Amino acid sequence: MNKESFFISLFNSKKIGDDAALVDGWVMSADAFNEDTHFRREWMSLKRIGTKAMLVNISDAVAMNAKPLYALLTAALPKDMSPAQMEELACGVRETAKAWGVEIVGGDTIAGQKIDLSITLLSKTKKPLLRKPLKEGYLVGYTGELGSVAHDLKRLLRGGKVGAKSKFVRPRVRHSFMKRCGRVLKAGMDISDGLFDDMAKLAELNRVGFAFLRKVPKRVGCSGEEYEILFAIDPRDLLSLKRRAKMSRTKVNIVAKVVRGRFRNICKPNHF
Repeated sequence: MNKESFFISLFNSKKIGDDAALVDGWVMSADAFNEDTHFRREWMSLKRIGTKAMLVNISDAVAMNAKPLYALLTAALPKDMSPAQMEELACGVRETAKAWGVEIVGGDTIAGQKIDLSITLLSKTKKPLLRKPLKEGYLVGYTGELGSVAHDLKRLLRGGKVGAKSKFVRPRVRHSFMKRCGRVLKAGMDISDGLFDDMAKLAELNRVGFAFLRKVPKRVGCSGEEYEILFAIDPRDLLSLKRRAKMSRTKVNIVAKVVRGRFRNICKPNHF
């Protein structure tokens, strides 16, 4: 059983199912970023922890072709954190929010055993990109390169280090790609749980399958927290997509075609 899907299903809302909820033109998302689940303090500075916490939330808004505007921050902080450490953590959140034009308008702060951050983001869109429809014959692809995050995570778990440019430390939010290419995309989402896992979400939601056009290694398809864009397009728009992607300096990889049938995810669950 996929416990994540089961738990979500218990709330039975038609607005659940995309990277964020779409309500009257508002795109509303929430993501948790928890110590010893998403990061360890010895892996990243407090400022980088705050930066990544905000970026992974902004990625959801960008993936839905929305502009993030306001944020609510809930923070559980250990009692032994010093004011200087709190300032460093807050600096990462605050500076990243400012760089994206996001105003932090409230939230909550409590004492906890570890650093647990939860951000609710309110964004606006005139043309949202949703996870459906996927029609038979559509092409499926993704931006950038996949696999480096899983590689860097393994290195960290073995006691090694990764550079500041690692996508595990600082995700690359594909704002420029969405700005250029959003109008030709038919469906999409960001890749947070891995290519195969997120393709499985699209397949289940749209009741379709995929025929792969090239081999995707498991180490690539199962690498989570990549935050690249998984998208579907009409084959007639492929040349336009490639031209627009080139203008945004974004590599695109077409890997599958939508077909009748089902898709089986071969990756281990990320959440439970």
